[in-house]
Amino acid sequence: MDLALENQVVIVTGGAKGIGAAIVELLAAEGAVPVIVGRNAQDNAAQLSRVCDAGGRALAITAELGETADCERAVRETVEQLGRVDGLVNNAGINDGISLSQGTTEQFLTSLRRNLVHYFDMARFCLPHLRATKGAIVNIGSKVAETGQGGTSAYAAANGGRNALTREWAVELLGDEIRVNAVIVAECWTPLYEKWINTLSDPQETLARIEARIPLGKRMTSSEEIANAVAFLLSPRSSHTTGQLLHIDGGYTHLDRALA
Repeated sequence: MDLALENQVVIVTGGAKGIGAAIVELLAAEGAVPVIVGRNAQDNAAQLSRVCDAGGRALAITAELGETADCERAVRETVEQLGRVDGLVNNAGINDGISLSQGTTEQFLTSLRRNLVHYFDMARFCLPHLRATKGAIVNIGSKVAETGQGGTSAYAAANGGRNALTREWAVELLGDEIRVNAVIVAECWTPLYEKWINTLSDPQETLARIEARIPLGKRMTSSEEIANAVAFLLSPRSSHTTGQLLHIDGGYTHLDRALA
């Protein structure tokens, strides 16, 4: 299916690694122009090089998304260099383990800025341009908002906020014909996930135990599978889809645990 994304300018936060990188690479392969936004200039440049080497087009902007001024600058530079914004993928974030029993209020608030506030900032600064193009927003979220995990109050709260903002923006922007959806991730294999699992005493045993709980295929979701869903939600092929929380997780979040 042609997703009709040719020449569409799509900002992807955290687009240099993991899920964000897979989204950037798929969008470029579809003829879109992804804008990689993240704090690490070297990572951004490496991802830009990969896209260009594969025959695609992209732009890289170094920005600290926890700073509102950097979010504004990232959008402004995108428009200055590419002339428009057709889509926004809010993806950047980290499960930072700020818990109720050990965390402080200051840590909790810092985590919300790191994992939620920039979703609002990026959407706010993109809004005039998305109105002009009748574009789309896709928020990446986590099953932690719905299932809990233990030991990660701030990240769970941030993801609950992402889900709520997805529905709220879908309502608020109906008149602008801007579609807003979310892709919810559960157990997805990324470099960050691999780094975490390798800190454990028996990584392979833990990984096997996690995979055994995933109903469809007893395997982790791939970053490419998340990217496929994001590209569809950005494209006009999903022209009557808004306010949805789409779980790409092999049934992990909702199917009966007896299956595992």
